[in-house]
Amino acid sequence: MAETPEPEVDETPEDEMKRKFREALERKRGQQAGSGGGGRGADHSKIHGTHGPAAGKRSFRRKSGG
Repeated sequence: MAETPEPEVDETPEDEMKRKFREALERKRGQQAGSGGGGRGADHSKIHGTHGPAAGKRSFRRKSGG
């Protein structure tokens, strides 16, 4: 695994938070790279088959009544 840098003694809370977010982002990107993420190539979409073929021929009826 990648080495994590030792936290500095004079690190401010803001710097510590930024470092933690950066580390979490690197872990997330590593997981996506391992699973072939990016949504390119094969269908990686969460929604499948939104527009399938229409079932049968459409028939239009004239509105009756009034």
